[in-house]
Amino acid sequence: MAAKMILSVLLGGFVVLFLYLYESFVLKPKRLRSKLEKQGIRGPSPSSVLLGNIPEMKSIKLKVMKKSEEASSIKSKDHHPSIAHDWPSTIFPHLVQWKNEYGPIFMYSTGSIQLVSVTDIDMVKEVSLCTSLKLGKPAYLSKDRKPLLGQGILASNGPTWSHQRKIIAPEFYSDKVKGMVNLMVDSTTSMLRSWESKIESEGGMAVFRVDDDLRSLSADIISRTSFGSDYSQGKEIFLKLRTLQKVMSQLGNIGIPGLRYLPTKANREIKRLEKEIHSMILRVANQRSTEATHEKDLLQMILEGAKKYDDADSLFSAGISQEDFIVDNCKNIYFAGHETTAITASWSLMLLAANPEWQVRVRDEVLEICGDGIPDADMLRSMRTLNMVIQETLRLYPPAVFVIRQALEDIKLKDILLPKGMNIQIPIPILHQLHDLWGPDALNFNPKRFENGVLGACKFPQAYMPFGVGARVCLGQHLAMTELKVILSLILSKFSFSLSPAYQHCPAFRLVIEPENGVNLHVRRV
Repeated sequence: MAAKMILSVLLGGFVVLFLYLYESFVLKPKRLRSKLEKQGIRGPSPSSVLLGNIPEMKSIKLKVMKKSEEASSIKSKDHHPSIAHDWPSTIFPHLVQWKNEYGPIFMYSTGSIQLVSVTDIDMVKEVSLCTSLKLGKPAYLSKDRKPLLGQGILASNGPTWSHQRKIIAPEFYSDKVKGMVNLMVDSTTSMLRSWESKIESEGGMAVFRVDDDLRSLSADIISRTSFGSDYSQGKEIFLKLRTLQKVMSQLGNIGIPGLRYLPTKANREIKRLEKEIHSMILRVANQRSTEATHEKDLLQMILEGAKKYDDADSLFSAGISQEDFIVDNCKNIYFAGHETTAITASWSLMLLAANPEWQVRVRDEVLEICGDGIPDADMLRSMRTLNMVIQETLRLYPPAVFVIRQALEDIKLKDILLPKGMNIQIPIPILHQLHDLWGPDALNFNPKRFENGVLGACKFPQAYMPFGVGARVCLGQHLAMTELKVILSLILSKFSFSLSPAYQHCPAFRLVIEPENGVNLHVRRV
């Protein structure tokens, strides 16, 4: 009798589980797709219940890679190939192919995640101007990307996000950033002294893999501004987070049910790193909490915000502890403020090395404004040519690849009713290179297009979104632009540089767009 009861319970549990999985992975996606199909939105049919369109995505990419390899083998090995900027067609060829096949608004799926890809400018404008709480960050960011983002400001919604924004946003206001310029100068000057020593020891010219140095520099700057006197411990945390980012980017497509729970080597490494980073951040936080005097840096504001958050009963529904609040937001500040700035500085130097006429123009401007001195906040605002170069770099190589929003409730955008649960995906690099918006030279490096700002560069300014859009626009964009200007102006004032023959132009997607083989430059004193 007991055995029959146990068998009945097990059978019942199996049936309930089967029905739940069938609803989640078959019926719900079909309903979402059906609602959009009735409104004229099309896309490739999923080839797999569990994988969605991932098999097609991989097949399309393999074909493009094969063609690219064949084209590369034809080129002379002695010839340094010209640098082409149409990398989205090789990294995201499925988006380019399906856009051409189905139009600027189409749908597809990665595993259980249903997506509407949008490059239609009217729809993009509506998304960028939407302030409704019905549109938020997708749930998979805090699940599939949990070890890196958790429930921090980049992935959270509702009251949790609102509370985090109130704490973090004031730390990036212009007056606060202005006070960080001297610190940025000190860190950059220290790095450049090591460059000078190497150049002198090697007879006046040296080869640098600048992206490695710039990552270390950016880690130093964000550690000092965020962690104050605890910056050395902050840098150790950032090194671990960089490793975590690399491992997570190797997992490939997100959305495959249960993938993150499998006991694979990568998942075990992710779990280990997540645990170590959690402990390291809490150790710094606890040490700060026991100190008699508290620095007014970002870490301190997060700690104070966590206490206020802990007291706010209305926020407990999100199920986030005070510890998670501290850890997740520290990790988010790293990812948004360190990696992206270092990569953009690397791409900027690569582009200036490949376009020496612009390198000369920016250097002349920097020397005219700063003379033999070091830049201050007022000088940085006067560097219009440098600003144009940074803006064009961010257009061609935006560090963030997608603007992603999820319909948290049914919402209407451009006469299209997006059902609850559907995700909107705006592929930033494709939007940034559309000839209809940017002109016939959209694939060329031309900073002059920004001579009259974004309004003069593009038919629709909403199409330029290196820092995201709307209410969720990057809070640290002013800090990032200031840091980029400090780093680049100091490098240009002291050094001239050209691309090393060993440089291989190969952008890669590792949660952000970075140079696969680094940026190798020949560097000399001016």
